[in-house]
Amino acid sequence: MSILLVFAFISGLVTIAAPCVWPLLPIILSSTATGGKRKPLGITIGIMLSFAFFTLSLSYIIKIIPFDPNSLRLFAVIMPMVLGLTLIIPQLALILEGWVSRLSARAGLQVNNSSGFTSGIITGFFLGIIWSPCAGPILATIATLAATKAVNFKIILVTLFYVLGIGIPLFIFATLGNRVFQKVKVISRYTGVIQQIFGLILLATAVSIFFNWDKLLQAKLLNSFPSFSNYLTQIELQPEVTKQLDSLSGRRNTGDTPDFSGGTKWLNLPADRQIQTLADLKGKVVLVDFWTYTCINCIRTLPFVTSWYEKYKDKGFVVIGVHTPEFEFEKKTENVLSAIKQYNIHYPIVQDNEYAIWKAYNNQYWPAEYLIDAKGVIRHVHFGEGEYDQSEKAIQSLLAEAGKNIDATLTNIADQTPKTKITPETYLGLSRRERYSSSKDLGQDSWTIRGDWDIQNEFISSKQNSTLDFKFNAAKVFLVITPKTSQDLIKVSIDGKPTQTITASEAKLYPLVSLSESGTHLLHLDFQTPGTKAYAFTFGD
Repeated sequence: MSILLVFAFISGLVTIAAPCVWPLLPIILSSTATGGKRKPLGITIGIMLSFAFFTLSLSYIIKIIPFDPNSLRLFAVIMPMVLGLTLIIPQLALILEGWVSRLSARAGLQVNNSSGFTSGIITGFFLGIIWSPCAGPILATIATLAATKAVNFKIILVTLFYVLGIGIPLFIFATLGNRVFQKVKVISRYTGVIQQIFGLILLATAVSIFFNWDKLLQAKLLNSFPSFSNYLTQIELQPEVTKQLDSLSGRRNTGDTPDFSGGTKWLNLPADRQIQTLADLKGKVVLVDFWTYTCINCIRTLPFVTSWYEKYKDKGFVVIGVHTPEFEFEKKTENVLSAIKQYNIHYPIVQDNEYAIWKAYNNQYWPAEYLIDAKGVIRHVHFGEGEYDQSEKAIQSLLAEAGKNIDATLTNIADQTPKTKITPETYLGLSRRERYSSSKDLGQDSWTIRGDWDIQNEFISSKQNSTLDFKFNAAKVFLVITPKTSQDLIKVSIDGKPTQTITASEAKLYPLVSLSESGTHLLHLDFQTPGTKAYAFTFGD
């Protein structure tokens, strides 16, 4: 654990050099243009507190008080706007100080903010809301466990060491800026003009946050300087660090089996039948299949899982499908029911919207199969696609072990697992954006957008003249889409030639391209309807 803490501190320390942090630095510099000697310390502590608090607790807060987490950004617009106005109009700063003093006096508080510490903490706290440092393996593990409500003392400790590393260079940067404004005589002559310029920068920042332009800038910077992410990954993926990260997130292989408690809702199950524990399935061989209905890897696995169920259900074999959503819209029961009908699933499905079962199994993958013997012990585990013969042989072996007479013939279904090297799954939302390019000349496996877009953490949403280009290598292309209407239209072109128009009517995975063989091609999508949300591309051969 000590090694992981050291590397968490180092990762936070070098984050100041990350391109995705650069947009925050002018705001910090602007904020130190006024205020006392302790304002840089206040700003630093505020950012550290805000980032740690919202990273670790946001998923818990949303569960207690349901709201759109993106609404926090609206609050983050207020602080740079107010700061900017006070720098441009000094009289406004005096008015605000008067209000604060009067409110403090009424509350019986004696607030002396001549040092700037209190205002610095407030400023830093709001800046922490909009700040998204580049995520290496350590921060990614923290964020994933926080999102799945698996925060414990060790995660909190790693987060504290990470933000401590962040705080040191931020404090140095803010202090140097503050000292320059106060000590350098050449600059002090023009303090008023400089403050007004910084005020305009802060107002421009507030506008960019409101329209999500800051996220687009972050994405472009990451694309322009990809070496930092590679460098950070190399630092964090030391063998001992990887081992300790695996220990934090966990991964269950074989052994005792968790219950199904914590599932949100059971589907495909008679109302008078309940499944909560393996005791409810006593003497059965059970396959627990983690899936989600827009995952192309899961979709290609489903024909085998459904066939195994139909083939062996009369021999004491049970399949429990655990639907753990990857995207927010996948939590809707009606969407899951539609997928159950579409893929002809007859075995019980439990919605795992709160990741309770996922965490109980310490699972990390879609799809993931856990095969459990009649005594309730995990005996075989497989992640991802392929190796269907081995999985079915394991089913047959456990059924035979339970005293069942089994035909050793294997299911004859074509394996759709890609056999060639194709473009990998690619997320479009800012939090997991990959292979984005701002260049007109796209490189292999890269994509870009043009026109107006609403860019969010989980998806990008079309506005006016929204187009997307993707240079891919595959035979099949799929895109996860949530339409705004029941008739959202997307025109599809390959290598400059129109091929079809997709009508998106529900939230799901849509096939866009189906060619006879894999190859490198340029996909062009013209979004005809404002508000169409695109989440992730997947590919096949």
